[in-house]
Amino acid sequence: MSPLEKILNEHKIAFEIINHEKALKTAKEGAEYLGIEIGQTAPTLVLKSEKSYYAIIISGDYGRIDLEEIKAILQCEDLKLASPQEVEHMTGFKIGSVPLIGHELPTIIDRQLNRYAFIYGGTGSSNSTLKIGPGDVEKLNQIVAFVR
Repeated sequence: MSPLEKILNEHKIAFEIINHEKALKTAKEGAEYLGIEIGQTAPTLVLKSEKSYYAIIISGDYGRIDLEEIKAILQCEDLKLASPQEVEHMTGFKIGSVPLIGHELPTIIDRQLNRYAFIYGGTGSSNSTLKIGPGDVEKLNQIVAFVR
């Protein structure tokens, strides 16, 4: 049992891990492969400020992240996407595989994910996807802010 499955089972969360032959590199690719709306895809990105690192879980249809808006919410001076090396150092996972839960970073969530009963995101492995309710993702992360 993976650390992710252990967390989900301990909290009695309904989930499904969907295994696939190849890595799904974009929200569009994931949506097509899984047969879901692009908005249901939920990549976990890592942001870096002068104070800290943050995870941001956004809907696949979010578009470009408004870093100015998030800087104001977090009350920080500087904010950017973390480099691939920083992401791996801070989470233990490669870009594109950061799990929806278990990364232990303060988290910002896109409220638009709540449009769906289930969202689909990272598991820590590039060859699997986690299907989970957005409320459970919120419950199992340390939420510090919301966008949209």
